Amino acid sequence: MNQYKNKSFVKLAIRFAIIFFIFVAIIEMVFTMIKNGSFTAMAQQYFSIETGLYYFKRIAVMSTIYGLFMAGYYKFIKK
Repeated sequence: MNQYKNKSFVKLAIRFAIIFFIFVAIIEMVFTMIKNGSFTAMAQQYFSIETGLYYFKRIAVMSTIYGLFMAGYYKFIKK
């Protein structure tokens, strides 16, 4: 039995999107810290005024698409 069948589509999509957002943000930050060698270089790359908004918008769009797709899959396709 599908445990997601009785859940709201919107709540399910938000849940998947938030988990994906956090996961991708952490992974990107860790890889950037490894590549650049320090936390401050990562902070300058992702949290500066010029690139910070783009960084969060990009991840927000990816997580929204992922959340909608996975919610649709678990709610309507998977049996």
